[in-house]
Amino acid sequence: MTRLSIAVVALLGLTAPANAHQIWIEQPDGQNAVIRFGEFGDNLREASPGLLDKFVKPAATLVSAKGEQAAEATKTATGFTLPFKAGDGEAIVADDPLYPLYPGKENGKETANWYHPSARLITGFTEQQPKLPLDLVPAGEPGRFKLFFKGQPKAKTKVSLVTQSGWTKEGYTDEQGVVGFDLPWKGTYVAEASLTDRSPGERPGAKGPERYDAVSYATTVTYVHGDGLAPLPAGPAAAPHQ
Repeated sequence: MTRLSIAVVALLGLTAPANAHQIWIEQPDGQNAVIRFGEFGDNLREASPGLLDKFVKPAATLVSAKGEQAAEATKTATGFTLPFKAGDGEAIVADDPLYPLYPGKENGKETANWYHPSARLITGFTEQQPKLPLDLVPAGEPGRFKLFFKGQPKAKTKVSLVTQSGWTKEGYTDEQGVVGFDLPWKGTYVAEASLTDRSPGERPGAKGPERYDAVSYATTVTYVHGDGLAPLPAGPAAAPHQ
């Protein structure tokens, strides 16, 4: 999606968020992890007041050999901070299952659609088990990921790998849900995948059950690569949408 079309979506109240924005997890040196919303490759981080306020209840889980630690995120002006960070061999998963339903139309019929964003941060490529509805996990070798949907490997699905400079590579998962990339640059990579499930259903809502006609899943995995060429510089930070 172009930046112009993202702006149009924003002006409409983000009525069609799928494939437009993602959440991802950053972990600045010496600080706890932060959930961001926007476009990592465009150096765009949404803010509050603004589109960040669309989120209802983002939460995360720290996964380690000691067990799991779940926590709600705290909203700031530029993201949602978490009360922990991932150490070596640990991971963080996050999502917001209560993002507001948005309207659509299919075959002349009004529809209610659910955008379900999720994210994972990894510190290495040791194999991990899926924990999110749509989950991209390390597959045992640097640059190799495995995509799961509802616990099952998801084949023939596009996965994009981006850096903050806008450098991008795309690949498709094989029959086992695996896709691999070279990691030429030192620094942070975010891999992205999305899909739409057109099975209708019902979810809990603030005012009672909410019926939906389709779910748009978008998930990411963040990894900071310690080797490689000096990273290409990021472009100027894009202005958040209001």
